[in-house]
Amino acid sequence: MTSADRKIPPASQDVEQLARELRAGDRTVLSRAITLIESKRADHRRSAAALMQTLLPHTGQAVRVGITGAPGVGKSTLIDALGSMVTGQAHKVAVLAVDPSSRRTGGSILADKTRMARLANDPNAFIRPSPSSGTLGGVAAKTRETMLLCEAANYDVVLVETIGVGQSEIAVADMTDFFLVLALPGAGDELQALKKGVVELADMIGVNKADGDNIPRAKLAASQFSAALHILSPRSPHWSPPVVTCSAQSGDGIEALWSHILDHKTRLAACGELQARRGEQQVKWMWTMLEERLFEPLRSDRALKSALPRIEAEVAAGKLAPASAVEKIAAMLTRA
Repeated sequence: MTSADRKIPPASQDVEQLARELRAGDRTVLSRAITLIESKRADHRRSAAALMQTLLPHTGQAVRVGITGAPGVGKSTLIDALGSMVTGQAHKVAVLAVDPSSRRTGGSILADKTRMARLANDPNAFIRPSPSSGTLGGVAAKTRETMLLCEAANYDVVLVETIGVGQSEIAVADMTDFFLVLALPGAGDELQALKKGVVELADMIGVNKADGDNIPRAKLAASQFSAALHILSPRSPHWSPPVVTCSAQSGDGIEALWSHILDHKTRLAACGELQARRGEQQVKWMWTMLEERLFEPLRSDRALKSALPRIEAEVAAGKLAPASAVEKIAAMLTRA
């Protein structure tokens, strides 16, 4: 048994009791529940499913915000400033910071917590850094379930930070209500970002580090983004993405940023789009989890794991057609 397994409640434990303790706001229980849903053991998975079903009626009230941006844009520092301001307004904030993991070793930096010094010591904040571990899109496999657990534990603001590479933006946009894209002033990539399609997902663009000598450059970058947004179709017919300048260091613009987030939720909730969007996200979540379950034997079945390198080598050498390889693997999955 691993140290992680020892932190998980026994599969036979009363799920109702665990749910009650989590609902009472016990941070230790919340951490144990997250460890439970991250476990790959079959008995833990059954307990986790029962726990999620029990807690489902107590979720859905939080403001869900996804935050992305290129490395170095100041995501963690901004989250620290925004989260601290929000907890000062009697909110409880959960930060789910997905860290890059090595595909080769599985190692993770997990440094976000050190860059959120104020939130890390705030009794009304909960930070859960978790390695992506090669998950498609850079989002930890159980980030969505973790978000719901935090909501059930009475955290009414959930901030999900993506590592800002690959397809992580799409994954985070598909699990949150509001998607904030951060950019740097004068970085020369204002319009280049359009090619990645990230701006098309944005509910707001924030030009960070708008302080000191950077202020003129930040205003210029903001005007360029505003002009570019006019030629794009917004995600919602009920919301035109604003472009704001802000500084995580000085705090300038943070209050306005939060005001836009609340305004967005009010508007989309009033027209029914918020509930519809969340329903679509739930269905996508279901299919994603099903895909993970179907492909699990490729990671856990010894016979399959030992056969895959040989099949890959045959495909690479031109001895086996990819279509034939797929048929062979599918047949092995059927038998697994």
